[in-house]
Amino acid sequence: MKIVGLITEYNPFHNGHLYHIKESLRVTGADAAIIVMSGDYVQRGVPAIMPKRIRTEMALLCGAGAVFELPVCYATGSAELFALGAISLLDSLGIVDCLCFGSECNDLPLMNQVADLLLNEPKSYQILLKDYLKQGMSFPRARQEALVSYTGDHRIAKILQNPNNILGIEYLKALKKLGSSIVPYTIARKGACYHDNQLNNTYSSATAIRSLLAYSSSSLSTEPVGNFDDLSFSGVLSELEAQVPDCCLELLKDYHKVQYPISQNDFSLILKYKLLNKHPESLAHYMDVSPEIASRITNQLNNFFNYKQFCDLLKTRELTQTRINRALLHIMLGIKKINVAEYIGNGYHMYARLLGFRKDSSKLLTKLSKESTLPILTKLSEIEELPELGQRMLRHDMLASNLYTSVVTDKFKTAFQNEYKQGILKV
Repeated sequence: MKIVGLITEYNPFHNGHLYHIKESLRVTGADAAIIVMSGDYVQRGVPAIMPKRIRTEMALLCGAGAVFELPVCYATGSAELFALGAISLLDSLGIVDCLCFGSECNDLPLMNQVADLLLNEPKSYQILLKDYLKQGMSFPRARQEALVSYTGDHRIAKILQNPNNILGIEYLKALKKLGSSIVPYTIARKGACYHDNQLNNTYSSATAIRSLLAYSSSSLSTEPVGNFDDLSFSGVLSELEAQVPDCCLELLKDYHKVQYPISQNDFSLILKYKLLNKHPESLAHYMDVSPEIASRITNQLNNFFNYKQFCDLLKTRELTQTRINRALLHIMLGIKKINVAEYIGNGYHMYARLLGFRKDSSKLLTKLSKESTLPILTKLSEIEELPELGQRMLRHDMLASNLYTSVVTDKFKTAFQNEYKQGILKV
């Protein structure tokens, strides 16, 4: 039985994701796909537009064999940390033969070349990188310029302008760093670019779909949600008919204004409360918070109006929006550098949390139970069986999910569902 691993966010699930699952199975010849998915918060440092269980159900209905949750400290980390967390989890499951990821360039040899350079970081490259950073460039731009200067290959500049290429290179780095036997494949991303905010014929970006779904709840939002005609929700669904699989459209209909859409600004008061309770010197203990960011937070706190506005206020030429997003999210969720370093130092993972599986994937689960080097958590009451560090990591994940659910219940006036009592989805 051959297994392909996919690393995803499904924020939300759309036709491009369905294509990714089907094409990954085809090009690798795999019998089933195991998904590692971000939970209630995603890599660009914001809450997911809808809860992880809705997104898990969408994935399972569309062909995923099983979905595992990527712990929140990795799901909200830099591209490098996100990749290391996800790859190490797939590797520890013991049954994943290959990895398939989407990329804009679809050029695995060139991506491998860049991955080798970034993993080994030759001295002359490091000098170039420092020089570009001293010029006031953001880290992504400085790295791009340094690589082009070092190699003389301008194709690298184009590759590093696209987010899926960047993540793909980080996956390749992680495979090499961990000495994993998982074989990488890449497929070309179809349709819209990652940041496109307008729908196209069939393969629109998640950004465009999120904007439309946010518009569908604009009366509950304090964020700008894009330029759309005056659509009713039935009109929104009509717009999405060509963009998402039918089963996902039904879930979007069923859970609208019951469990989604959730936005960054829904967490504004929680974030401000956290910031007001922190001493300036303590802020730099959190992941992605540099002394410069800590200083800017402290100096601008009296100008806090809402979460999104505060992120925009903190942004500079050297600090990307995503870096600011992640820094503030890590403060809000209490994710500290020392904790993540401890997790990494102890093998990245102490458990693999199963969110859901297909009922016809019994062979997959049997194989997992035999081969995984991590305990497969199917219910949270099993937390007591984990080592102390694993318990701490899982409790942090549970707290982050309960915070998200609290925002959902407050926004839509629905019953609170404690993470501890959540069961596994079976489709």
